[in-house]
Amino acid sequence: MNQSPASQSPATGSPANRTPASQSPASQSPADRRPTNRRRFLAEVAAVSAVLPAALSSPAAASARAPIRSAPAPRLPAPPPRGPRDESWWEQIRAHFSFAEEKVPMNAANLCPSPRAVAERVEELTRDVDRDCSSNNRAKFRGLTEASRAAVAEQLGVGADEIAIVRNTSEANNTVNNGLPLAAGDEVVIWDQNHPTNNVAWDVRAARFGIVVRRVATPARPTTPQQLIDPFTRALTDRTRVLAITHVSNVSGVRLPVRELARAARARGIHLHLDGAQSWGALDVDLRALGCDSYTASAHKWFMGPKEAGILYVREDRIPAIWPNTVAPGWGSDADPDVRGARKFESLGQRDDACLAAVGTAAGFHATIGPGEIETRVADLATTLKEGIAELGLTLVTPLDPELSGGVCIAEVPGDRSTALRRLYEEHGIAGAGTGGLRLCPHIYNTRDHVARAIEGVRALRGVILG
Repeated sequence: MNQSPASQSPATGSPANRTPASQSPASQSPADRRPTNRRRFLAEVAAVSAVLPAALSSPAAASARAPIRSAPAPRLPAPPPRGPRDESWWEQIRAHFSFAEEKVPMNAANLCPSPRAVAERVEELTRDVDRDCSSNNRAKFRGLTEASRAAVAEQLGVGADEIAIVRNTSEANNTVNNGLPLAAGDEVVIWDQNHPTNNVAWDVRAARFGIVVRRVATPARPTTPQQLIDPFTRALTDRTRVLAITHVSNVSGVRLPVRELARAARARGIHLHLDGAQSWGALDVDLRALGCDSYTASAHKWFMGPKEAGILYVREDRIPAIWPNTVAPGWGSDADPDVRGARKFESLGQRDDACLAAVGTAAGFHATIGPGEIETRVADLATTLKEGIAELGLTLVTPLDPELSGGVCIAEVPGDRSTALRRLYEEHGIAGAGTGGLRLCPHIYNTRDHVARAIEGVRALRGVILG
C-alpha cells in the first residue's frame, strides 16, 4: 500500500515522547496562548503552507496549471466597530453556504454543510491531484497538512505535536479505547449517554480482555453542574483507570462540567478521555484549560470542515502509552515510531490529501469569525429555539441553561416521531433528526428566520409530536 505524502509526517529519528516545540505552558492563560490578532495568525499559517516543491516551477508544470498555493483567508464582513454583531452580519455569514432556503439544515450534531471556501478548496486540490498524481506533485501536501495541524492546535490551545488528523471521532475514540494499556480487572467508568464508539466499544474490549465497564447515569433534567459531577466521582474507585465521557451529549444535549471531572480524575491518576464531537466548532474549546488527557472530534460536524476528517488530541506525556490501531508506511521500520508526537496515530495508509489540507481552510474560517463569537451565536440561537419549543408545551430534554448545554436541542416526542420529522422537512423545509426525541441543532449558517421557521413548524406539528 502506497503512503500518502501528506501522511509522511516529519520524523525526528527518535521516540514520539519528546517535548513539542509549539507546546503552550500550562501556566499561561487561554488569552496568552491564543492569537490576539487573527490576521497575524492566518498570515503565519499561510506562510507555513506556502512552500511548493521545485518541480512545480518547471515549464511543463506551469503550462499544465497554475501552482496551488495556501488558501487565502475567507472574505467575511467586517464586524461592527462596537457592540455585538447584528443579524444582518450573520446573514452575510449564511451567504457563504450553498444550501437553498427551501431545505435548511438544522442537524449540526450529525452533518454540517461546509462554507464555499472549504468546498472549493477540496475541489481545487482534488483536481490538482487528478491532473498530476505523482509523488513529485503531491509532496506539497506535507506542508499543507502541517499547516492544518498548526491551525487546529492553535485554536484548541495545545501543541501541534499533540494533534493527529485522523478520519473521524469514531476512529479516534477506538484508538484510545484499544490503545490504552489495561489489564483484566481494571475499571473504565463511562457515561451512559456516550456515543457507541465511546460506550459499546468499551464493552467489546471488556468481552475480549476482562476489563470492567461501569456506566454512570446522570439526572434526566440537571439544574446545577454539581448534579452532573457527583455521580461520576462516586463511581471512581482504586481500580478505575479511565474515565471516558462526552463533552456535550448527542442524545440529550447535556453539557458535562469537564474541568471539575478532569481535576477529580487527575487527582486519582485516572486517564480522562473526552469525546468532543458536539463541541469542536460549536464551543470555544481550550483543551489545556479543560484538563483532559485525550480528546476526539469530527470535522464534518460543527467544525463545518471537509468530510472524513477528524482529530485526536493526546496530551504530550500520554502519547507514548497509547498504541495505534493501525501501522502503515510512514510509521518507520520497527516498533518505535519515527514520526513525532501524535502523528503516529495518522499511520493509516493512503489519505485524501485535499481533505487534510482543507481542514486548515475550515480552521481559517473559524478563526476569522472567532471561536468565542461562534459559541455566543450558537448559544443564542439554541436558547431562542428551546424557549420557543417550550412555550408550545413540549417537554425539553436539553437544559435551558447554556452552562449545562451546547448547541444540541432535544424535545420529547411521545407521538409519531418519524412522521413529525418527515413533515417538518417536507412541509417546513427544516432538516432535523430523531436522536433522543426531536433534535434540532442550529449553527452559524442558520439565521433567526430559520429558527422562527423551525418553531412555527413544530407548532404546526404539535399534535403529531404530542400524540
